[in-house]
Amino acid sequence: MSKTLNPEELEAAMLALLEERGPGKTIGPADVAQAIGGNQPEGWGPLMQPVRKVAVRLMKEGRIVILRKGRPVDPDDFRGTYRLAMPPA
Repeated sequence: MSKTLNPEELEAAMLALLEERGPGKTIGPADVAQAIGGNQPEGWGPLMQPVRKVAVRLMKEGRIVILRKGRPVDPDDFRGTYRLAMPPA
């Protein structure tokens, strides 16, 4: 990826994908990374950590929810596989 990525691009992609998916549906962090970096692992792989940082910030702002095993997590202390969702209305 030749251009520098800014967190606003990740945020916009994340929120757009969640909006597209609709209420009560989730997306994975890889969905966000692939939307920006493409389908090749060398394109989206390096974006996984920045995606997580943006997700944590948005959860702290109350704009999204990070779920693990279907339950909201502590944004400062979670491990493993997670999903992203819009907060309940």
